Amino acid sequence: MWDVLFTNVHLATMVDGYGEVRDAAIAVKDGRIAWLGPQAALPQGAQAVTVHDGGGSWLTPGLIDCHTHIVHAGNRSDEFEARLNGATYEDIARAGGGIMSTVRATRAASEDELLRLSLPRVLSLLAEGVTTLEIKSGYGLTRASEANMLRAARRIGRELPVQVVTTFLGAHALPPEFAGRADDYIEEVCAMIAPLAAEGLVDAVDAFCERIGFSREQTERVFKAAQAQGLPVKLHAEQLSDQHGAELTARYKGLSADHLEHLTPAGVAAMAAAGTVAVLLPGAYYFLRDTTPPPVAALREAGVPMAVSTDCNPGTSPMTSLLLAMNMACTLWRLTPREALAGVTTHAARALGLCEQVGSLELGKRADFALWRIARPADLSYAIGLNPCRGVVNAGKLRSPLL
Repeated sequence: MWDVLFTNVHLATMVDGYGEVRDAAIAVKDGRIAWLGPQAALPQGAQAVTVHDGGGSWLTPGLIDCHTHIVHAGNRSDEFEARLNGATYEDIARAGGGIMSTVRATRAASEDELLRLSLPRVLSLLAEGVTTLEIKSGYGLTRASEANMLRAARRIGRELPVQVVTTFLGAHALPPEFAGRADDYIEEVCAMIAPLAAEGLVDAVDAFCERIGFSREQTERVFKAAQAQGLPVKLHAEQLSDQHGAELTARYKGLSADHLEHLTPAGVAAMAAAGTVAVLLPGAYYFLRDTTPPPVAALREAGVPMAVSTDCNPGTSPMTSLLLAMNMACTLWRLTPREALAGVTTHAARALGLCEQVGSLELGKRADFALWRIARPADLSYAIGLNPCRGVVNAGKLRSPLL
C-alpha cells in the first residue's frame, strides 16, 4: 500500500535529457518515490491511501535554488540608481556601499527580524515550485551576526515547506573594524567555522575571491579551515576578474564555482577534472549590465555540469524568480531549455551535494515534485512573468490543492 499516488501526469524525470514519460503515474511511500512509469503499467491491484489526479499536468522534480543570499536586512535601491547614473559596482563598494551597506543593516537586525524580512522572499520562490533552497550568510561578518543569519535560515526550513541548505560566507567582505588587516580578518573567519559547525549551522563554506574581496591565498586558508571540519567548499569565482579561483576550488574538490564570467580555459579544464559544478547567475549579470558572459560553450564542451540560480541578494540580483533565471540563462547565454531545467534540478542538486537525494525523479529519491500547467517542459524557460505552477509536493505531501 502506497501513501500517495499521482495519476494522469506527464513526467519529466530529468534522467537522460528531459526523461519524458507521458500518460504516467508516480507513487510515494514514506516520503520517497516508490514507483513511476506509464500509468498503463501500474502494478495490478496497486493501491494508495491518497490518490491525486494531476489533470494532465507535467510533473518535474521540485526546483532547487542553489545560490542565494536571501536572509538579509536593508535595501540598496539607492545603489541601483547610482549605477544608472554612472557609478560602477567597484566604485560603490570602495566608497563604503555595496556589501557593507547590507552588513550594517543586517548587524542591526535581530534573528526574529531577519526571519520576518526573509519569509516573503522565500515564499515567492516556493510559489514557483522550489522545494530546496541554499541560503548563505555573509552579511554579519562577526561570529554573533553570522550565527544570527544562519539560525534564521535554519528556521525558514522549519517554518516553511522547503529543505534549506546553509552556507557560511564569512569571507564575503572586509568589515570596517578590520580595515587594512585582511589577513587578520581571514584568521577570524577561520576561527568561526568550528563553533558554527558545532552548533549545526553550517553545511558548506564559501568565499568571495575577487579584487574587492579576498585573494586566492586568503581563500585557500578558509578552504583549509573548512576541510579540517569536514565541510565541503564552494566559491564566488571569476565574476569581475580572473583570480584563478575556479582552479583553486577544483583542487579542493569543491562542490561548485559560481558566477564565472571571467573563467579561463584552465579553469574550465580544472572544473571538468574535479567534477565541480558551474553555477550560472544571470540575475547579477543582467542587473549589473555586464557584457562578459561566462564561457557556456566551453563548459558544455568540457562536460562541466551547469546549474542556474537566482543569486537572490539586495545589491546585484534582487530576484525571487527561478523561472526568470532560467529564461535569462537561455536568452542571455544561449543555454537550451533542457539545460536550464537540468540547471535547476539535477545539476543544482549536485552543486549542493544532494544529487543522491533530490534533483531527478528516480526510485528511492525524496518525493519533491512540482506540477505545471504547460504543454511541454521547455515552456518553463519560455514564458516571461508567467507562473504555471499548479501544485508543489514536499516529501510526498501536496502543499496545496491542485490549482
